[in-house]
Amino acid sequence: MQTRRLGKTELDFTTIGLGTWAIGGGDWKFGWGPQDPGAAIDGLLAGLELGINWIDTAPVYGDGASERLVGQALQQASRDDVLVATKCSRKVLPDGSVTGILDAASVKAECEQSLKRLGVEVIDLYQMHWPEPDPQIEEGWEAMIELKRAGKVRAIGVSNFDVAQMERLEMMHPVASLQPPYNMFQREAETALFPHCAAHQIGIVCYSPLAKGLLTGAMTQARAAALDPSDHRSRDPRFASPQLESNLQMVDRLQSLAESHSRSVGELAIAWTLRRPEVTSAIVGVRHRAQIEGTYAAADWQLTAEDIAQIEQILSAE
Repeated sequence: MQTRRLGKTELDFTTIGLGTWAIGGGDWKFGWGPQDPGAAIDGLLAGLELGINWIDTAPVYGDGASERLVGQALQQASRDDVLVATKCSRKVLPDGSVTGILDAASVKAECEQSLKRLGVEVIDLYQMHWPEPDPQIEEGWEAMIELKRAGKVRAIGVSNFDVAQMERLEMMHPVASLQPPYNMFQREAETALFPHCAAHQIGIVCYSPLAKGLLTGAMTQARAAALDPSDHRSRDPRFASPQLESNLQMVDRLQSLAESHSRSVGELAIAWTLRRPEVTSAIVGVRHRAQIEGTYAAADWQLTAEDIAQIEQILSAE
């Protein structure tokens, strides 16, 4: 599986990373419903066996649940070269809602807790999850710089930031990476974020390349209607009428193109994100083994100019 260098760092990421948002379960506002822990660990191990070399997680995913599962998977993994990325700045409150906190003491405490849950001595990529509260991003960034100097983390980056916010931090320390949402239905990052990251050698590890499952080919109206109440997608307008019908029609057209290559629409969607040279890796969620076994091959699929043109025509159709 091919790798790409993450910005100015010395980290080489495979073009697909293992995403763990969903395995945090449903006991928080942005959960994905019930999760079988054993299936989650098996899925992560499958991804590593298939050649993927990095895992992305965060303490807010199930209030530590995701990180603990990643830690268990790392203990069972047959290889010791796995790179781990996690985050700080988001906390789950007792009622399941989420708040942002970026004071220095909290950032440092979060790092120590993540190291313990993950069972690692160093976090390879430590990311500020959201720029909230905005007035605290410099204080939080300074704490992350100190963690890097102390050898607790190897590289520091951000997630869900805009250009102006990254520029504020770059005055203090180079930003190693940006993690934005990016998929066929969410292309806003192409306008300003991609050019900025290219100009400043900031790696991009995009999340939600499958649009929370919409681009897998497995989502249907019946499945969307049956989403568990603890799955935040049950409250997402993209999974409800009229957006859902429009999205599924688009997926049907993409499916035809994917099938002409003997591929799945999910593989097509992932390969499409990787067509951009600014993108280091696409984070693909894994809740069980079959999910990653059905998508990992996209890591080495290079779309032709004709493929890309056909996709653009499909996406621009009314």
